[in-house]
Amino acid sequence: MLLDRETGNSHILMKRGLYMPEEKPEVESEQPQKEKPAKGKLKLLIMIAGVVLIIAVSGFFTYSLLIKGKGGDADGKKSQAQPEKTVLVALDPFVLNLAEQGRFLKVTMQLELSDPTYQQMITEKIPQIKDAIIILISSKSSQSIANPEGKLQLKDELLLRANQVIGKDVIRNLYFTEFVMQ
Repeated sequence: MLLDRETGNSHILMKRGLYMPEEKPEVESEQPQKEKPAKGKLKLLIMIAGVVLIIAVSGFFTYSLLIKGKGGDADGKKSQAQPEKTVLVALDPFVLNLAEQGRFLKVTMQLELSDPTYQQMITEKIPQIKDAIIILISSKSSQSIANPEGKLQLKDELLLRANQVIGKDVIRNLYFTEFVMQ
């Protein structure tokens, strides 16, 4: 082994007369490599924990806003509001001639009342309501009520006529429960 005076490194003499620096054990360089992955894992865990915390907090606030927006109380239960009582009056099925020769419509409907106290008034006016329905539907052609828009228009016209017969806006809505054309 030779000592280089300029650098202070020791060298091993080779067969050809060349010398190379002696290898020193790299104990010091291995320790920082082990610490770097540990620091990287720690940073990754902190970042993941932060993201999970942000998601949890935003989920909590979103949930609490939705519950409060729907009228719930602090326990997350919806407050018990009294549901509006709906009264439906069923009409007998109608089998009617349409405006074209040989075309028929079988329709069954129900009337939704705006107030349950009007039920007696409606039952007394059923013959007049049926008359208005028969006159209106028999004036329609099958093409005018074949598509959804035509059915909605017929529904609106029937609702208007029925309320005109009664004299007040007693009927809130009209529902077709059967609608068959032939």
